[in-house]
Amino acid sequence: MKSNPNALWEQSLRLIKENVSEQQFNTWFKPIVLESYDEKDRKITVRVPSMFVYEYLEEKYVDLLRKVLTRVFGEGVRLAYGIVVDKTNNVGVVATPDDSVVGQSGSDKNTLSGSADSTEDSLPFDSQLNPKQTFENFIEGTSNKLPRSIGLSIAEHPSTSQFNPLFVFGPSGCGKTHLINAIGIRAKQLYPKMRVLYVSARLFQVQYVDASLKNTVNDFIKFYQTVDLLIVDDIQEWVTKSGTQNTFFHIFNHLFRNGKRIILASDRPPVDLKGMDERLITRFRCGLITELERPNVQLCMDILNSMVRRDGLTIPQEVIQYIAQTANGSVRDLQGVINSLLAYSVVYDSKVDLKLAERIVSRSVKVDNRPLTIDDILDKVCVHYQVTTEAVNSRSRKRDLVIPRQVSMYLAQKYTKMPASRIGKLVGDRDHSTVIHSCTQVEERMKIDAAFRSEIESIENSFKLKQFVNKGR
Repeated sequence: MKSNPNALWEQSLRLIKENVSEQQFNTWFKPIVLESYDEKDRKITVRVPSMFVYEYLEEKYVDLLRKVLTRVFGEGVRLAYGIVVDKTNNVGVVATPDDSVVGQSGSDKNTLSGSADSTEDSLPFDSQLNPKQTFENFIEGTSNKLPRSIGLSIAEHPSTSQFNPLFVFGPSGCGKTHLINAIGIRAKQLYPKMRVLYVSARLFQVQYVDASLKNTVNDFIKFYQTVDLLIVDDIQEWVTKSGTQNTFFHIFNHLFRNGKRIILASDRPPVDLKGMDERLITRFRCGLITELERPNVQLCMDILNSMVRRDGLTIPQEVIQYIAQTANGSVRDLQGVINSLLAYSVVYDSKVDLKLAERIVSRSVKVDNRPLTIDDILDKVCVHYQVTTEAVNSRSRKRDLVIPRQVSMYLAQKYTKMPASRIGKLVGDRDHSTVIHSCTQVEERMKIDAAFRSEIESIENSFKLKQFVNKGR
């Protein structure tokens, strides 16, 4: 009676599970799928999700695999891996444990299945791009409009020399990783044969150190020099890493001279990369340097609404606005809050309201609890009315300065515990009666002027969580 290959494979997995930790099993063995078993040739073919998984299994677990498969399938059994190298087009290669690589149909070494004209220069590899980070879900706002437009142009026209390299910088959580991934994904969609590679600076450094220990640095450099579009994230981590910098310098020069695309991301501009080789700094500057700012409140609300639609949640707009105001302009914080709200609403079968949002935010987001000051209020008011603090504090009686001055006094009276005399002293050196008059003027106008009332609310919405607490929300 013939053995059932699937049953034998399940038995093999059970034996492996007994010999490794649960985390190791779930990470490296659970994703493996039995593709075929040729009983005549004694050959097992399994599918693994990437070249990296294949290499790791062969390096760390090859002895365990051999022992288990020999015990279950019998002596003389051979193992081959079907490696997914292009998830979008379902393209793969087959690799045997002795490192030979053949096409799925058994063609010559280095032939890519599904490709009519693959050559040694187009050996398959995993682009390491995140398929969820695309231009379609990268919401546009004033803080990211220019970088997004430039990134999209580069993805659609990667062979042009304009804006090469592209250097994107900005604080953590502003969307840098999403943007550079989106560029790579769009380029791959439009040019499937293009060799696009995303790599974090930390992984690049680990690979370099490993190559140095194995005396294979030349092979390491040669691999990166075959890339058509190289995307490196968080390059500030190379500061003071002279060996890594020197190696990347040679890779950069080769790619740049040959018209290949280079995209770099950092949490600071090149001028602030203290400890980075000046040769690299000058090359970073020769392309385009563009900044991604933290998303403003409106963009945070747009991003939240997009997340809510995607996850099928129902969240009141007042909750959306509250989260947008308190997430400190970080897209990661926004996603974390939404994930927590989703979990709570499902597990406890409760509706998402402001009270639940306040609980989630207090646990998920690091909030600035510093008391609001007159300076904070003046800054927000001046930004809203597009005037300077000096002008508001002047003796001018122009209407475009009187209104922000009165609003500043009104908000200072509302959000601080200062007496009117102290507020007047700090806002243009006025007396307490001027402050009282200003507050009365603002309150009366808010009752009859909806547009003005909306302006005041907009300024209040720019305050952080502490101000929501002070208002008794």
